[in-house]
Amino acid sequence: MLKVNRNDFLIKPFLKRDNFRAFYQIICTILPIISIWLILYQIIIHPFSLLTKGFLLIPIICLLTLFSSRTFSLMHDCGHNSLFTKRKLNRFFGFLLGLVNGIPQKSWSIDHAFHHRNNGNWQIYKGPIDVLSLDDYNSLSKREQFFYKVSRNWIMLFPGGFYYLVLKPRLGLIIIIFNFTLDLVKETFFKIKNKEISKLLVINSRFKPPFSDYGNNFSELFELIVNNIVVILGWIFMCKWFGLVFFLSFYSIVLTLSAAILICVFFVQHNYKDSYAKNTKNWDIVDGAILGSSNLDIPNWLNWFLADISFHSIHHLSERIPNYNLRDCHNANIHLLHQSKFLKLSELSNCFKYIIWDNKNEKLIPIN
Repeated sequence: MLKVNRNDFLIKPFLKRDNFRAFYQIICTILPIISIWLILYQIIIHPFSLLTKGFLLIPIICLLTLFSSRTFSLMHDCGHNSLFTKRKLNRFFGFLLGLVNGIPQKSWSIDHAFHHRNNGNWQIYKGPIDVLSLDDYNSLSKREQFFYKVSRNWIMLFPGGFYYLVLKPRLGLIIIIFNFTLDLVKETFFKIKNKEISKLLVINSRFKPPFSDYGNNFSELFELIVNNIVVILGWIFMCKWFGLVFFLSFYSIVLTLSAAILICVFFVQHNYKDSYAKNTKNWDIVDGAILGSSNLDIPNWLNWFLADISFHSIHHLSERIPNYNLRDCHNANIHLLHQSKFLKLSELSNCFKYIIWDNKNEKLIPIN
């Protein structure tokens, strides 16, 4: 296998960021979302029959799901500081886009950066679903192995999506408040020594997986609090506008489907047959990008909603490439990507078999 180096790729011309294109992408995403919600309200108040309203709601759900996926994809670009020219603009709009999907952008982007730094090194980073090594899997009981299989089944994309966007950011804040209060009570009533009072200010000690990617410092905690306040106030407003039961049900469906799409895309772009899956000592970051990231052969309209993240090998080679330059950069370097994986939509379901890391042979394998 011929070794490809990063210097072989033409990257620099595609690193240029354009504020006009970035603002245009934001506007072309947010305005349709507002318009769709206004149309939805007209459908709700119009004296249509329940059957007619049901049929009209289906395309509305599909459109909002796709636009929700796009807001997340643009938030992802802001996290890489690649959408706008200035870091402050990326932070500001990343925060706003995070509000649409109810997720704190800063904490998410820091966690995502860890993925980029270690992609393909399965000894350190076990993928989006925390894949077990073969040794760890074999050490489980039969019952635990069954639970592992079920919890990694593709059908879990839906409850997992609901948890990821709707529940996790809220539960994360509740847990950190609870732990802080508990520590404060201990300090007050059990007279912890003065030298231990400083522990009250240690934020990252308040979380354990699966919440460890939230609130690791005061800056992240502040955004977690603000995100939750604004999101919950927004939910209250929407409940008064559309009605409590309808909004919560409808919004939950949209976020669940959107998150399921995003988790699915993230998963299949790293878990597939012959994916690059090395130990630390044999790992190379460029090989991790080219051989450990699949590229999706999907329709252009779907690529638009995913902000061209399907050109994933190039994205991992340089995450600073704006999404609006990814396709051109991919095409300019296509001759160097012959070793990369290209997946069609019909092949995606097969990826969900590869949920075990064979750490001795350094490859992903299906469960027998």
